[in-house]
Amino acid sequence: METDLHTVEANGITLAYRAWGPEDAPPVLLLHCRGADGADWAPIAERLASPPCPRRVYAPDLRGHGRSDWPGEGADTYAYATMSDDIRDFLTALGIDRADVVGHSLGGAVAYLLAQQAPHVVRRLVLEDVPAPIPLDPPRPPAERPDGDLPFDWAMIRAADAQRNAPDPVWWDHMGRITMPTLLIGGGPTSPIPQQQITTLTELLPDSRLLTIDAGHLVHETRPEEFLRAVEGFLAG
Repeated sequence: METDLHTVEANGITLAYRAWGPEDAPPVLLLHCRGADGADWAPIAERLASPPCPRRVYAPDLRGHGRSDWPGEGADTYAYATMSDDIRDFLTALGIDRADVVGHSLGGAVAYLLAQQAPHVVRRLVLEDVPAPIPLDPPRPPAERPDGDLPFDWAMIRAADAQRNAPDPVWWDHMGRITMPTLLIGGGPTSPIPQQQITTLTELLPDSRLLTIDAGHLVHETRPEEFLRAVEGFLAG
């Protein structure tokens, strides 16, 4: 099973990614949460890439994470829309016209923006414990940087917090553009994400369904078998 780290130029930066499965199999893109990287998906990716219905699975490190470029401070350096543009260019660079897309938390926000802006490239969409773009009240206070080296750019954390506190209203207004089949997976009452927001998202999307797996925020890590059953069944549709 291929697990070497690869790189590709996309949207003016270098993105690192891992890949699993036969190159000619249907493509699936996995987008990680804030502070993680593509390796977070390895156990899930290995299963999705395995018989009897193998997929070609790609798990990039989002900008500011892992081995991808860390562009640093800048007005739009870590805008979610910029990250979405990265992923659109990533697919183009790899010659992928259309893929199933699975996003967790931050990766889910990037995924739904991709689905809004380029719906023709997303066949089916899975959003794992992703909050709706609703301003936080009260706002999230500024995070304090931990000591030592980090596996991500701290400027990304500040930018992500700002967008979580005050998301672009356009994200909400354009939810109706997400017309492909969409599965929303909520982590239940132990998740820090308000589950009513996930229900609200489900109501906004024209072709969506909601599944709650009582696992907290890290559904695919805490309850991988249930997560895989749901995702594999949905993607097979």
